Amino acid sequence: MTELIEFTENYEDQSTDRGFQWEFHCQRCGNGFRSKFKPSATGVASDALDFAGGLLGGIFGTAADVGNRVHSATWERSHDANFSEAVNEVKPFFVQCPRCNSWICRKRCWNEARGLCYTCAPDVKSEVAAAQAEAMVEQARQQVAERNYDVSEHVSGDTIAASCPECGSKLDTQAKFCPECGHKMDKSRFCSQCGSPLKANARFCPECGQKQ
Repeated sequence: MTELIEFTENYEDQSTDRGFQWEFHCQRCGNGFRSKFKPSATGVASDALDFAGGLLGGIFGTAADVGNRVHSATWERSHDANFSEAVNEVKPFFVQCPRCNSWICRKRCWNEARGLCYTCAPDVKSEVAAAQAEAMVEQARQQVAERNYDVSEHVSGDTIAASCPECGSKLDTQAKFCPECGHKMDKSRFCSQCGSPLKANARFCPECGQKQ
């Protein structure tokens, strides 16, 4: 009975007419191994026949054509045989997870104690450390959000421009003129509550009554 090859998805065939080679990768982390390059005897023989046919033509050219046809069938058999060898070469470095059926590298992604990959059986210490770090970051954000900051220098009822509308230069918060081109900045006021335009000396919004 023909022996079946188990690896079906986690490899890339790098073989050419000159030889055989495969790359096998872990279906969790993407890292992997490349099998050793095995030269193809049929590929070398075909090259020799093609070279002779190109020089002399005639019978050698016919021989080259026959060689290519023979090479096709022989190369396929060699390809399968070498793939089987490559599988046996890299198989000790992989294991198939019985839960998700993914081929996993033993070095980084296999939880030996659980008999499952780290996706199906995460490392508890690593998960706890990650959860602690996430909690600390969230607490820090909450503490920052709860603090009171003096933003009066940056926020007011006036329309604040970060750059000059004329030349694009960066402006200070209270700039009345652009320091680069001298453009006068528009100091139009708007209600901080409803956005309605305000007069320069208005203390209350005429639309919503919000104190300015």
